[in-house]
Amino acid sequence: MRLIAIFCLALVAALPARAEKGVTAFTLENGLEVVVLEDHRAPVVVHMVWYRTGSADEKPGVSGVAHYLEHLLFRGTDDLEDGEFSRVVAANGGTDNAFTSFDFTGYFQRVAADRLGLMMEMEADRMRDLQLSEEDVLIERQVILEERNTRVENDPGALFSEQLRAALFLNHPYGRPIIGWKHEAEALTLEDALDHYRTFYAPNNAIVIVAGDVTPEEVRKLAETHYGPLDPTPDLPERARPQEPPQLAERRLTYSDPRVAQPYVVRSYLAPERDPGAQEKAAALKMLAELLGGSGATSVLGRKLQFESQVAIHAGAAYDATSYDDSSFTVFVVPAQGVPLEDAEAAMDRALAEFIEEGVDPEQFERIKMQLRAARIYAEDSAQSRARRYGGALTSGLTLADIEAWPDILQAVTEDEVIAAAQEVLVKRNAVTGWLTGVEEETAEVQQ
Repeated sequence: MRLIAIFCLALVAALPARAEKGVTAFTLENGLEVVVLEDHRAPVVVHMVWYRTGSADEKPGVSGVAHYLEHLLFRGTDDLEDGEFSRVVAANGGTDNAFTSFDFTGYFQRVAADRLGLMMEMEADRMRDLQLSEEDVLIERQVILEERNTRVENDPGALFSEQLRAALFLNHPYGRPIIGWKHEAEALTLEDALDHYRTFYAPNNAIVIVAGDVTPEEVRKLAETHYGPLDPTPDLPERARPQEPPQLAERRLTYSDPRVAQPYVVRSYLAPERDPGAQEKAAALKMLAELLGGSGATSVLGRKLQFESQVAIHAGAAYDATSYDDSSFTVFVVPAQGVPLEDAEAAMDRALAEFIEEGVDPEQFERIKMQLRAARIYAEDSAQSRARRYGGALTSGLTLADIEAWPDILQAVTEDEVIAAAQEVLVKRNAVTGWLTGVEEETAEVQQ
């Protein structure tokens, strides 16, 4: 196995660093940005519209309105009846959907390449001409409330995560759930949705990404035809959110629920994100997350807690590098049967301290770099994942140059930079430690 790993490492290392080929960008007179990702291997195209607005851009008191509006955009326009958009996509052999995050809202269709013009025509229509009734609002509000019931209220892990995130972000709107707090989502109105729509849904606040069997010339012509006539919004608000104050004290929370079958420990640290022109620290944190928890068998936490001490059945780490404002770095431990959460947390802390003291294993470091290079090459096979990578980065404030540079910056990270990032970020005063337990466990802890 060692010989195979060495051979694979040599093979991937020998591959040239790949620049982003077939990437073209231009901006229409009304401010709409368009990015074309050519891929002529199949006669299909992915058409995406990304708006620079997400749940973190909502006004106070209307949490969930960005996600709510995403649902409402599948209602009618001045040219399309209620639900007609998706019916037309399906009738043309395609699929469509949408998504909302903290920093963006996106809509996409995957269709035959010769249907691109029709997709642009419909998206341009609902960018500016959404038509909503009070009945639409009531129906979709009930839909999102049912979605919240299914995904959050009926899942103690999701409720726990909401509480943890709200404690991590003391001031920033990243502490609000994307789907909205239930009491605020229940009160969302037609005017709330239209206010968000009129403020943020505009060509000069959007990025269109087209990936697949197209040429830049074809896309420009279609974009000018369908999106070009749309008026920009002259008074777009500056994208400035409340920022975090200095965090001076560790926060802890315990969430207990009788539905919890498997307790676990999570700690989330406030962490910097990828910044335009300065992605090196984020790259070091990305490598740190891979080293600590990328694989249960070979990662630091997996090896020390699952195999050596056997205090855990699962342990890991995660870091969200692509974010408009400060992000989070998370470590977690799922204890083995009979291991108290207190012991699991203590073992996690020892493993982190030992990693910082001992430094990075050079072999593991090179193996992770090889895996990242290989994953990047494989990702080129999916036009949709490639489009999502570009859209998520661009709506988070990064540039095309940043996106192209990111793989090389990852490969250039040094072992010392990883340890320096760990020492800077893995500080408890910048963190929230949470225990998810069942009622019986909580009672036992109190009795002790």
